Amino acid sequence: MTEIDAKTDALVPDWLYLPDIAELLDIEVTRVRQLVKEGQLIAVRRGENRALQVPAAFIQDGKVVKGLSGTLTLLRDDGFTDEEMLEWLFTPDPSLPGTPAQALAENRGTEVKRRAQALAV
Repeated sequence: MTEIDAKTDALVPDWLYLPDIAELLDIEVTRVRQLVKEGQLIAVRRGENRALQVPAAFIQDGKVVKGLSGTLTLLRDDGFTDEEMLEWLFTPDPSLPGTPAQALAENRGTEVKRRAQALAV
């Protein structure tokens, strides 16, 4: 496990394998892979078998959390790597309060996007 993996692992409480996400979203695994490829989800290789996994917080009520893909696009446009995006999304922000990932799950995407846009300045 690399240092980034350990840091990301410490921040993200729960992970899901791609087949689990496919089941939760009621879509094919190939479609989940497409969502990752399109940048609507972030998947990282974890564990002994280095299987792709996605933070469980990105899936809620059978859907990808509202505002996630737009936030990921903003961060990617700011030059963030997947690991840096995960770190940002799961690091507590006292001004939110909570983490940006929690704020997205609570339908506070506007606040999260505002902070993501401010990072580009």
